[in-house]
Amino acid sequence: GCILNGKQYPFGEIARTENCFKCTCSPEEMHCCSLFHTPIGFDEDNCEVVLNKEKCDYDVVQKSDPSKECLVYSRM
Repeated sequence: GCILNGKQYPFGEIARTENCFKCTCSPEEMHCCSLFHTPIGFDEDNCEVVLNKEKCDYDVVQKSDPSKECLVYSRM
């Protein structure tokens, strides 16, 4: 298998790793891409980006009250 961040994965397709990546593991290499999109176009002064590993997506929340979400205009 392949080792990613100290964890061993079997050869073949890996639908979702612990850190929210989709990977292909072969004897020669391991290739991964993220399952989430980076938020852009939000109020960076009052909001912060936090990776939600349960949803495999970024949450954009208020710095002063992380229980409140911020408006995001775009993701890439």
